[in-house]
Amino acid sequence: MAFLFPSNTWWRSAVLEVAEHLPAHGVVTAISTNALMEQLRLKYQHRPWTETLKLVYFCMDNPLRKPVSNAPDGLLLSCMEKIERTLNAKSMFSVMNALELLSRQKGLTVHVSPSGTTCYITSMMFYVEIQLEKDGDVMDVKLAHFEEAPVVCDDLVQLLRMKNYDAFGKILEDLSNMYQIPGNSEMKAKGYLALQALEKDLYSMSLLDRTQDLNRVTEVLNGKVGHLLPRTGGTPMNIEFYISPYQVLEAELNHGSQVCGTKIVVTVEGTDSLHKLPLSPLIIDPHAGEDSNPAFLQLTDELSMDLPAHFVLKFHQPIPVSSSSIEEIQKLTDHPKHCYFINKGSAKSGLAGALVNKIPFSHPKCVPGIIEILRHQVAYNTLISSCVSEKPINEDDSELVYFEVVPHKNTSFSVFFLHPVKENLACVVIDVITSREVQCHLHLNPQDPTLNSTDDFIARAVKRCMSVPVVMRAVFRNAAKVKADSETQDMDTEQQPGPQFGANYRF
Repeated sequence: MAFLFPSNTWWRSAVLEVAEHLPAHGVVTAISTNALMEQLRLKYQHRPWTETLKLVYFCMDNPLRKPVSNAPDGLLLSCMEKIERTLNAKSMFSVMNALELLSRQKGLTVHVSPSGTTCYITSMMFYVEIQLEKDGDVMDVKLAHFEEAPVVCDDLVQLLRMKNYDAFGKILEDLSNMYQIPGNSEMKAKGYLALQALEKDLYSMSLLDRTQDLNRVTEVLNGKVGHLLPRTGGTPMNIEFYISPYQVLEAELNHGSQVCGTKIVVTVEGTDSLHKLPLSPLIIDPHAGEDSNPAFLQLTDELSMDLPAHFVLKFHQPIPVSSSSIEEIQKLTDHPKHCYFINKGSAKSGLAGALVNKIPFSHPKCVPGIIEILRHQVAYNTLISSCVSEKPINEDDSELVYFEVVPHKNTSFSVFFLHPVKENLACVVIDVITSREVQCHLHLNPQDPTLNSTDDFIARAVKRCMSVPVVMRAVFRNAAKVKADSETQDMDTEQQPGPQFGANYRF
């Protein structure tokens, strides 16, 4: 709800104080709300109720007529918005005002039906229809894209029923961004058709090699396009393509929980240059190609169109990608105009990389190859990140065992440590060949005792947990057994009686 605020200093102070005590997500328990309001009542009890009541009526009758960002009321307005969302009122008036405020923040238009129970959030290319009860409860939410019939969106219904306006606003933003393609409405509609065609081809590819007993984890780690979640309502298509062993274990221990691995969003974005994008599905037969790869139709003028847009695989959070993987992706996508933020480092070391936000492409056949490269990279990232902890280290701790991790070119690295028995350095080289294949080599001084861990044992341990500390603990446990057995043998030797010199012994 947006108001034109009078110059009452005490009232401004009260609003700012309330907002300051509210958590960032705008949800507060009833107990904390009551306690906060009681503090405010005691602090401002010298103000008569009649004055407060007049102030409320004044605010209700004088809507804001200037942008929220304008000084000096910008901070006060944002605090009022935070307070209103926290109160979580169920009245029709409150819900309508919240929807109107949120929509205008996203650059969309709002209309209310004559009955006052239906709210339409509209743009040139889509609209969202929200049907409310008299008490403000959400009955139904429908989404209609350009020249399409409206469809019910259960995900949007749930978000609005929970008063999760942040998540609802993010979906409105994603819908708007999907149509940020240069040109008129017809050009924007073609971009949406291209996205639909891509989604259908990706869904066809997700059905390859799928069996009835195929579980989600296997599909995530081995499926051609991972575990695909089709676009529903305002939620874009998601592809889950990697999940760590720890996440799998967490899901097994917590029955009914849905542990999510690494995901990317499939969408379309506008560009400054033209790209030939398909306007209808291109897969002829998912099983007709070589090596169980689908066969695609040629991009003819009838099936495609030059558009100022490209498809995008977008990460929820940027991920580190090595320069060699970036080069592989650029060969796959045939998309020379990539833009990455490269980390500082020596180019000669081969360790340069980037934090990648999104990967552009223009043909559905590129996706399986990109997914496989990303799986490989994320598997490597998982191992490296397992060596990093936010827990502070007490350098005076005499029981600490130190390891030095040295990355090599591509996706291999070495772990150096002191031999548990001798004082020479030992080393384990871990080479991540693919997301499903890891090779390991243990290097020791030839004169040092064995650690009782073969290369195959270490490789199997790495694949089972994808954690360097866990693997090294296993190596040290095996070494401790060797050391204990050796000490036991030495003690047995010392306790045996010496030879009795006599006629029966020969030397």
